[in-house]
Amino acid sequence: MKGKHRVGMKMTPQRMAIMKYLEGNTDHPSAADVFKSVSRRFPTMSFATVYNTLQTLKDKGHLLELSIDPDKKRFDANPTSHHHLICVSCRRIVDVTRTFNLALPEDERYKFQLIGTHVDFYGICPECRNRHSEQKPGRRR
Repeated sequence: MKGKHRVGMKMTPQRMAIMKYLEGNTDHPSAADVFKSVSRRFPTMSFATVYNTLQTLKDKGHLLELSIDPDKKRFDANPTSHHHLICVSCRRIVDVTRTFNLALPEDERYKFQLIGTHVDFYGICPECRNRHSEQKPGRRR
């Protein structure tokens, strides 16, 4: 999120703190995650301030809103085209920057003009696999 002064909104200390938290953040945080972190420095800041700032940044193209997690919206501070790898157990999201050459056959486009693709991969991260194997009784290593 480079060019903090060129995001098209008044820069308050709270908004600057939100943007600093997001800059380089690859955790794909929810609004609640951002609020929890930033409110330590600004205890009087409201959740609405965080949410509205995230929405404004999204509307101006500085953030992506992910609907990957059915329990909460997540935000991606990297608005460039990329894909995601999602753990189905803990909901961890990892960026995948590799380009995939996907071709949708003409008869399956329903006359849509394609403007892009996004691929989501699902799996179980190493931490969840290890945690799961440690919980099984009587399992030898």
